[in-house]
Amino acid sequence: MTPFTTCTAVAAPLLRDNVDTDAIIPSREIKSVGKTGLEDGLFAGWRYTKIGGREPDPGFILNQPAYRDAQFLLSGTNFGCGSSREHAAWALAEYGFRAVVAPSFNPIFQGNCVRNGIVPVVQPADVVAQLADDAPGPMTIDLVACEIRAASGTTWSFEIGEEARHMLLEGLDAIALTLLRRAEIDAFLADDRRRRPWIYPGAAA
Repeated sequence: MTPFTTCTAVAAPLLRDNVDTDAIIPSREIKSVGKTGLEDGLFAGWRYTKIGGREPDPGFILNQPAYRDAQFLLSGTNFGCGSSREHAAWALAEYGFRAVVAPSFNPIFQGNCVRNGIVPVVQPADVVAQLADDAPGPMTIDLVACEIRAASGTTWSFEIGEEARHMLLEGLDAIALTLLRRAEIDAFLADDRRRRPWIYPGAAA
Protein backbone atom coordinates (compact mmCIF):
# COMPACT_ATOMS: atom_id res chain seq x y z
CA MET A 1 0.00 0.00 0.00
CA THR A 2 1.05 3.59 -0.56
CA PRO A 3 1.78 5.33 2.75
CA PHE A 4 -0.48 8.26 3.61
CA THR A 5 1.08 11.19 5.44
CA THR A 6 -0.30 14.43 3.99
CA CYS A 7 -2.35 14.84 0.84
CA THR A 8 -3.82 17.94 -0.80
CA ALA A 9 -6.51 17.26 -3.38
CA VAL A 10 -10.02 17.99 -4.58
CA ALA A 11 -12.89 16.59 -2.51
CA ALA A 12 -16.03 15.42 -4.31
CA PRO A 13 -19.25 16.00 -2.34
CA LEU A 14 -21.61 13.02 -2.43
CA LEU A 15 -23.76 14.13 0.48
CA ARG A 16 -26.07 11.15 0.83
CA ASP A 17 -26.75 9.18 3.99
CA ASN A 18 -26.59 5.37 4.08
CA VAL A 19 -24.51 4.92 0.93
CA ASP A 20 -24.23 1.14 1.00
CA THR A 21 -21.63 -1.14 -0.52
CA ASP A 22 -24.00 -2.12 -3.33
CA ALA A 23 -24.21 1.54 -4.32
CA ILE A 24 -20.44 1.90 -4.09
CA ILE A 25 -20.03 -1.08 -6.41
CA PRO A 26 -23.12 -3.03 -7.52
CA SER A 27 -22.80 -6.81 -7.39
CA ARG A 28 -23.25 -7.03 -11.17
CA GLU A 29 -19.97 -5.12 -11.54
CA ILE A 30 -17.98 -7.66 -9.50
CA LYS A 31 -16.64 -10.16 -11.99
CA SER A 32 -13.60 -11.46 -10.11
CA VAL A 33 -12.23 -11.90 -6.61
CA GLY A 34 -9.23 -9.66 -7.34
CA LYS A 35 -8.60 -6.06 -6.37
CA THR A 36 -8.35 -4.77 -9.93
CA GLY A 37 -10.82 -4.18 -12.73
CA LEU A 38 -13.32 -2.52 -10.39
CA GLU A 39 -12.75 1.17 -11.14
CA ASP A 40 -15.35 1.39 -13.91
CA GLY A 41 -17.95 -0.20 -11.65
CA LEU A 42 -17.57 2.39 -8.90
CA PHE A 43 -20.97 4.02 -8.25
CA ALA A 44 -22.14 2.44 -11.53
CA GLY A 45 -25.81 2.80 -10.62
CA TRP A 46 -25.43 6.58 -10.36
CA ARG A 47 -22.47 7.23 -12.61
CA TYR A 48 -23.98 5.94 -15.86
CA THR A 49 -27.28 6.62 -17.61
CA LYS A 50 -28.27 2.94 -17.95
CA ILE A 51 -27.78 -0.18 -15.86
CA GLY A 52 -24.89 -2.12 -17.33
CA GLY A 53 -24.00 0.78 -19.63
CA ARG A 54 -21.02 3.10 -19.68
CA GLU A 55 -22.53 6.36 -20.92
CA PRO A 56 -21.69 8.92 -18.22
CA ASP A 57 -24.55 10.69 -16.48
CA PRO A 58 -23.46 14.35 -16.64
CA GLY A 59 -25.35 15.13 -13.44
CA PHE A 60 -23.31 12.74 -11.29
CA ILE A 61 -20.59 14.47 -9.30
CA LEU A 62 -17.64 12.37 -10.50
CA ASN A 63 -18.56 13.04 -14.13
CA GLN A 64 -18.29 16.79 -13.68
CA PRO A 65 -14.95 18.16 -14.93
CA ALA A 66 -14.05 19.83 -11.63
CA TYR A 67 -14.27 16.51 -9.76
CA ARG A 68 -12.93 13.93 -12.20
CA ASP A 69 -9.56 13.83 -10.45
CA ALA A 70 -10.94 14.01 -6.90
CA GLN A 71 -8.95 12.02 -4.34
CA PHE A 72 -11.24 12.72 -1.38
CA LEU A 73 -14.92 11.87 -1.05
CA LEU A 74 -17.34 13.74 1.22
CA SER A 75 -20.47 11.86 2.21
CA GLY A 76 -23.23 11.37 4.76
CA THR A 77 -23.84 9.23 7.80
CA ASN A 78 -23.38 5.45 7.86
CA PHE A 79 -21.20 5.40 4.76
CA GLY A 80 -20.34 1.87 3.59
CA CYS A 81 -23.30 0.13 5.23
CA GLY A 82 -24.83 -3.04 3.80
CA SER A 83 -22.77 -6.11 2.97
CA SER A 84 -19.19 -6.61 4.11
CA ARG A 85 -17.80 -6.89 0.57
CA GLU A 86 -14.24 -5.60 0.48
CA HIS A 87 -14.71 -4.83 -3.22
CA ALA A 88 -16.24 -1.49 -2.16
CA ALA A 89 -12.95 -0.32 -0.65
CA TRP A 90 -11.00 -1.86 -3.53
CA ALA A 91 -13.07 0.05 -6.09
CA LEU A 92 -12.62 3.36 -4.26
CA ALA A 93 -8.88 2.78 -4.00
CA GLU A 94 -8.49 1.77 -7.64
CA TYR A 95 -10.39 4.88 -8.74
CA GLY A 96 -7.86 6.96 -6.82
CA PHE A 97 -9.62 7.95 -3.61
CA ARG A 98 -7.22 8.39 -0.69
CA ALA A 99 -9.78 9.34 1.97
CA VAL A 100 -13.50 9.49 2.73
CA VAL A 101 -14.86 12.13 5.11
CA ALA A 102 -18.25 11.38 6.68
CA PRO A 103 -20.10 11.74 10.00
CA SER A 104 -20.02 7.95 10.52
CA PHE A 105 -19.00 4.72 8.82
CA ASN A 106 -20.11 1.12 8.91
CA PRO A 107 -17.44 -0.49 11.14
CA ILE A 108 -16.59 -3.32 8.73
CA PHE A 109 -16.25 -0.94 5.80
CA GLN A 110 -14.16 1.40 7.95
CA GLY A 111 -11.73 -1.43 8.66
CA ASN A 112 -11.64 -2.38 4.98
CA CYS A 113 -10.69 1.19 4.13
CA VAL A 114 -7.74 1.14 6.50
CA ARG A 115 -6.51 -2.20 5.16
CA ASN A 116 -6.58 -0.78 1.64
CA GLY A 117 -4.91 2.58 2.20
CA ILE A 118 -8.01 4.78 2.42
CA VAL A 119 -8.27 7.13 5.40
CA PRO A 120 -11.77 7.09 6.95
CA VAL A 121 -12.13 10.53 8.55
CA VAL A 122 -15.04 11.10 10.91
CA GLN A 123 -16.35 14.67 11.07
CA PRO A 124 -19.72 16.12 12.14
CA ALA A 125 -22.26 16.69 9.37
CA ASP A 126 -21.91 20.47 9.62
CA VAL A 127 -18.15 20.22 9.04
CA VAL A 128 -18.68 17.93 6.03
CA ALA A 129 -21.17 20.50 4.70
CA GLN A 130 -18.61 23.30 5.11
CA LEU A 131 -16.01 21.25 3.26
CA ALA A 132 -18.55 20.63 0.49
CA ASP A 133 -19.21 24.38 0.27
CA ASP A 134 -15.48 24.93 -0.30
CA ALA A 135 -15.31 22.31 -3.07
CA PRO A 136 -13.80 22.05 -5.61
CA GLY A 137 -11.13 24.10 -3.88
CA PRO A 138 -8.34 21.78 -2.74
CA MET A 139 -8.33 20.61 0.86
CA THR A 140 -5.60 18.91 2.85
CA ILE A 141 -5.74 15.85 5.07
CA ASP A 142 -2.73 15.65 7.35
CA LEU A 143 -2.59 12.23 9.00
CA VAL A 144 0.59 13.11 10.88
CA ALA A 145 -1.15 15.97 12.69
CA CYS A 146 -4.65 14.42 12.38
CA GLU A 147 -6.01 17.59 10.83
CA ILE A 148 -8.16 18.64 7.88
CA ARG A 149 -7.42 22.01 6.30
CA ALA A 150 -10.10 23.44 4.04
CA ALA A 151 -9.43 25.63 1.03
CA SER A 152 -10.77 28.54 3.09
CA GLY A 153 -8.01 28.00 5.65
CA THR A 154 -10.23 26.60 8.39
CA THR A 155 -8.72 23.63 10.24
CA TRP A 156 -10.40 20.77 12.08
CA SER A 157 -8.82 17.95 14.03
CA PHE A 158 -9.95 14.34 13.82
CA GLU A 159 -9.38 11.12 15.74
CA ILE A 160 -8.35 7.75 14.37
CA GLY A 161 -7.28 4.56 16.13
CA GLU A 162 -3.55 4.30 16.72
CA GLU A 163 -3.18 0.96 14.93
CA ALA A 164 -5.17 2.23 11.93
CA ARG A 165 -3.10 5.41 11.84
CA HIS A 166 0.13 3.41 12.00
CA MET A 167 -0.98 1.15 9.14
CA LEU A 168 -1.91 4.10 6.96
CA LEU A 169 1.20 6.15 7.72
CA GLU A 170 3.48 3.20 6.99
CA GLY A 171 1.48 1.74 4.10
CA LEU A 172 0.90 -1.58 5.87
CA ASP A 173 -1.90 -4.00 5.10
CA ALA A 174 -2.97 -6.61 7.65
CA ILE A 175 -0.35 -9.13 6.53
CA ALA A 176 2.47 -6.59 6.56
CA LEU A 177 1.38 -5.45 10.01
CA THR A 178 1.52 -9.04 11.27
CA LEU A 179 4.97 -9.58 9.75
CA LEU A 180 6.35 -6.74 11.85
CA ARG A 181 6.25 -9.37 14.60
CA ARG A 182 8.03 -11.99 12.49
CA ALA A 183 10.73 -12.59 15.11
CA GLU A 184 8.10 -13.31 17.78
CA ILE A 185 6.20 -15.60 15.41
CA ASP A 186 9.36 -17.53 14.51
CA ALA A 187 10.30 -17.85 18.18
CA PHE A 188 6.85 -19.20 19.04
CA LEU A 189 6.97 -21.73 16.19
CA ALA A 190 10.44 -22.93 17.19
CA ASP A 191 9.33 -23.40 20.78
CA ASP A 192 6.09 -25.10 19.74
CA ARG A 193 7.96 -27.45 17.41
CA ARG A 194 10.13 -28.54 20.35
CA ARG A 195 7.12 -29.07 22.62
CA ARG A 196 4.77 -30.69 20.08
CA PRO A 197 6.84 -32.09 17.21
CA TRP A 198 4.09 -34.56 16.24
CA ILE A 199 1.83 -31.86 14.78
CA TYR A 200 4.40 -30.71 12.21
CA PRO A 201 4.75 -32.36 8.78
CA GLY A 202 7.59 -34.85 8.64
CA ALA A 203 7.81 -35.24 12.41
CA ALA A 204 8.54 -38.70 13.76
CA ALA A 205 5.47 -40.62 14.91
